Amino acid sequence: MTRDFPAGNYRFIPAVFQYSSGAAAASGFEIERVRFDRLLQLAEGFASAAKYIQAAGQPLTSFCACELRSPAAFTEDGFRTFNEHYVKTLAQWGLFDGTVNPVARSNVCPEIDPPAEPSFYAFSFTRPSQSQSPTFVTAGGAEARGGSGRRLRRRGRRGAARRAERARRHGGARTAPSRSRCRR
Repeated sequence: MTRDFPAGNYRFIPAVFQYSSGAAAASGFEIERVRFDRLLQLAEGFASAAKYIQAAGQPLTSFCACELRSPAAFTEDGFRTFNEHYVKTLAQWGLFDGTVNPVARSNVCPEIDPPAEPSFYAFSFTRPSQSQSPTFVTAGGAEARGGSGRRLRRRGRRGAARRAERARRHGGARTAPSRSRCRR
């Protein structure tokens, strides 16, 4: 079941306070993904995202997804503390009302070259479009029922052999190329 978020021109799948399970652009809008050229600390990432969104003539409420990278998995207490800090910016942007959060999020902990602290990798926002093709984004934990925080991992080999296989397969890239890039 989805919920409309008219202020952002999208609908979303409710999940937990820290993120939604996904978002889909409203009719007449599309979701644009913007990947930074380098990882940005959270405050700098939010500031750069705000600048980009506003330069595109869109309100901050059009922010519908973010992709983060963290040094390692959080403890449950650490995860809650991180999220309480994270949603403060969303509340300031008119996205989080204290209970419901329409923004989808992924938070990857890379085994190869992890960041020193949680950082922004990419974000998505809605913008007007003439296209009739629907666009959407899902959260990294969307497969876990109710945002349970369950850790998802590929079955099979682990450790150095698995990392080497992944690096060969992806050529060292962390994600597929995106349409837009925000230089910082």
